[in-house]
Amino acid sequence: MNIALIGYGSMGRMVEVEARKRGHSIVTIVNENHSGLDASHLGESLRVADVAIDFTAAAAVIRNVEACMTANVPLVEGTTGWLGQLDDARELVLKSNGAFVFGSNFSIGVNLFYRIVEHATELLAKFPEYEVFIEEQHHSRKKDAPSGTALKVKEVISKHIETDISVVSTRAGHIPGTHRVGFDGPADQILLEHTARSREGFALGALMAAEWIVGKKGFFEFTAVMDEIITK
Repeated sequence: MNIALIGYGSMGRMVEVEARKRGHSIVTIVNENHSGLDASHLGESLRVADVAIDFTAAAAVIRNVEACMTANVPLVEGTTGWLGQLDDARELVLKSNGAFVFGSNFSIGVNLFYRIVEHATELLAKFPEYEVFIEEQHHSRKKDAPSGTALKVKEVISKHIETDISVVSTRAGHIPGTHRVGFDGPADQILLEHTARSREGFALGALMAAEWIVGKKGFFEFTAVMDEIITK
């Protein structure tokens, strides 16, 4: 599979390493030197790829979606902090009959964590004396707060518990991405936690999404990829 990398920071470089391990080729790299490209010119540089993977900045997402749709290249969107533009991205993809998959977090472990949290919430919803809370911690360089992962966890919990959910965010030092969901009762507390040890898990998930989206049309969340894997 020929992959275009949009963004060549820490995540872009990790995706490159993992892609080569899986036998894929990196045919185009769009780095910070290309930040001034408009969608049309960017699209021209992407046409040689089977799929593009984007880990850039929220402000660039819509341009990158437009470029990929112009080039008829499926896009895996791994950037965070852009979900306020989700409807605009969906409109571009569907209007172009393109292919797009996004995730608040491409970590396999986090996506399993979503399902564990949902199952726990479904059980605990029967016991209203337990109140739910969310805590998330990241390094000081992470810009969005709460994290997209924490917001997704809140969405999952809200399927079964209709109450205001406390979300606490911490940004400091070099803290690895950590997410906790707690159910606090009068006599005890149940705590679920996921901690990311490296970026490899995110890169692997993004590549799995890229392998999955090639040949498809539509606007998908990474949960659709995980659903297919789990039900096989």
